[in-house]
Amino acid sequence: MTSPRPRSLGLAAAALLSPLLLGCSADSAEPESGSGGVTAAPAKIERIAELTGCKPEIRIEADELREGVCRTSRGRWIVTTFPREKFKETWLDAAAIYGGTYLVGPRWAIGGERALLDDLRTDVGGELRNLRDSPSPVPASS
Repeated sequence: MTSPRPRSLGLAAAALLSPLLLGCSADSAEPESGSGGVTAAPAKIERIAELTGCKPEIRIEADELREGVCRTSRGRWIVTTFPREKFKETWLDAAAIYGGTYLVGPRWAIGGERALLDDLRTDVGGELRNLRDSPSPVPASS
């Protein structure tokens, strides 16, 4: 009999591969200041997806996180939600080895192409974070 713990760890590890699947690249792990006055969306995939105009395909349901994929004419992005903020920060720290730009809010992160994340930010708020080992500010988009 297999315990549920290895499955949860496997699902969490799979979630860390999301940046590789998206082909993201980035420079740092520092947040971009401010959110342009938009309040960040709540930490529920279905609500975030509704705000961005997609119906998510849920692909991971685990104690530590939920993950859904959105595909629309705007592009493809991955929404990951966490039951506690500490799980999000741990996930982001682990994802830094892959690099990538993420749109991050309270107990959620969205991975995708930078231009798409800039666009989604107007819908859900949050802050942009570039994940990499050496911190430097995220350049503001024009």
